[in-house]
Amino acid sequence: MANQPRTNVPVSVHTLDDLAKLTDYSLLNNLNCDPDATETGDDYEPRQVFSGHYVPVKPTPIASPKYIAHSETLFAELGFDNNLVHNEDFAQLFTGDISNVPAPMQPFGWATGYALSIYGTEYIQQCPFRTGNGYGDGRAISVNESVINGQRWEMQLKGAGPTPYCRGGDGRAVLRSSIREFLVQEHMHALGVPTSRSLCLFVSQSEQVNRPWYSEGSYSTNPDMSVYTPVAISTRVAPSFLRVGQLELFARRARFNSHPDALKELEMIVLHLIDREYQDDVDRELPLADQILQLAAAFRDRLTSLISHWMRVGYCQGNFNSDNCACGGYTLDYGPFGFVEIFEPYYQPWTGGGQHFSFFNQGAAAKTNFNMFCKSLSALLALDPDALEELNKINKGFDSEMEDKMQNMWASKLGLKSFDSELIEQLISLMVKTSVDYTIFFRELSNIPEDISGIANSFYTEPTEELKQQWTQWLQNWRGLLDIDGDNDEKSQRIHLMQQTNPKYSWREWLIVPAYQKANHGDFALVHELQKVLTQPYNEQSEEVEEKYYSLKPQAFFDAGGVSHYSCSS
Repeated sequence: MANQPRTNVPVSVHTLDDLAKLTDYSLLNNLNCDPDATETGDDYEPRQVFSGHYVPVKPTPIASPKYIAHSETLFAELGFDNNLVHNEDFAQLFTGDISNVPAPMQPFGWATGYALSIYGTEYIQQCPFRTGNGYGDGRAISVNESVINGQRWEMQLKGAGPTPYCRGGDGRAVLRSSIREFLVQEHMHALGVPTSRSLCLFVSQSEQVNRPWYSEGSYSTNPDMSVYTPVAISTRVAPSFLRVGQLELFARRARFNSHPDALKELEMIVLHLIDREYQDDVDRELPLADQILQLAAAFRDRLTSLISHWMRVGYCQGNFNSDNCACGGYTLDYGPFGFVEIFEPYYQPWTGGGQHFSFFNQGAAAKTNFNMFCKSLSALLALDPDALEELNKINKGFDSEMEDKMQNMWASKLGLKSFDSELIEQLISLMVKTSVDYTIFFRELSNIPEDISGIANSFYTEPTEELKQQWTQWLQNWRGLLDIDGDNDEKSQRIHLMQQTNPKYSWREWLIVPAYQKANHGDFALVHELQKVLTQPYNEQSEEVEEKYYSLKPQAFFDAGGVSHYSCSS
């Protein structure tokens, strides 16, 4: 069993020694190490990992690292002194040099394997050995697990060099993708969306890698050139990095009896998941079968809530495979994500994603991931038909719970006390016909306008007279359901609630691109500016900020490669 979190006593971390005192390796201490692993963590070539829950791996430091940014918000939550990021020992660890960390921290990190399924279909082709035993963390290496202020956190370096799961890659992350993930994790947190978090970001001043990307002004679907770009290491933080694909890997091994301890290793990681993520939801005194059922119900609640949050803020994951689905029920792995600007129900930023991972299909994608989660758990209930039947009921109840969460989400975006299906259907149709900006429309609507002029700022095209009449009628119907006429106090309260539901400032890729382009040349001012704006998404900010960041997408960026769409290259 994982160590229980310590007493919630506020801490103050000024040095790496202070952080070391909080280290508590529940994963390393309670799960199985790959029996073929090296003791030193020098394990960088692609190979098959047949058993065990993790592989010790020593990160590969980036050359001549330079600090770019850190999250002051997360530092404050963790009790980290803001100056800690400039501490030499701290900077060494979080740029991949783990050789001289203070005890009891380990001089190596760890990587984990997982399986891949896409819409319920199991895949092994992505594994270089076509067995599924070589797929996992190819460039993400966890280096610390600590209990801080009563909360367990795992700290993981993204772009820290190859692991046995690197599939022939270099294990590096480019500055572009590192800046995007660093900024978006804290943006999502500020939006109120469950997510992994951003700790700090460093770039190499001398090391570059060659990656395919888009030429300036390109409208190509896929990258049309190769560019050398600096490498970076971002540190992401979460209660755990356990994924549905991870449970799948051990369930597959148990199903095929791949080794004598296969079923036991599945049970171990499920119990570890409960200890890490569901201590308040699962009674560990109950029999295993009952714990599994409580786990499934709790994850279903978190996952459906997560998708409703994604839809609320216009976020599209782009590639919601089971290996990108965190068992803790939060957003993880920001690769080809995007945010809806001009409203398209089936918006998809990733050129390789297809409609099945598009904006309005995210609930269906989540359902298939939940089904694979339940399928993995079922291997532990094979001798208990009653528990299997109950697990099947929980699985089948996903659609109903997802629908309830979505209805509540749409009602809250419209400031209504209850969901009205006809009103929503009419609205979605009008938004598509008029080409509205998703974020600006709902923010303007939060002011409860009396006529169409109050939402006109969100229109990308001038509506026809017929559409104007339809909007006028819809607004009248909506205001009637609000039932606030003549009650100014109620109206003010409703406006406040809507403004706390509908952000004013959202991620706009065409405003992010200049930040990482300038960062390539050592200018990080725009990164810092975006940090400030995106971590206050519901606030009314300065006139300068509003003019720059609260605006429609310029026509020049429509269908632009690397802006409106992008490959998974990172």
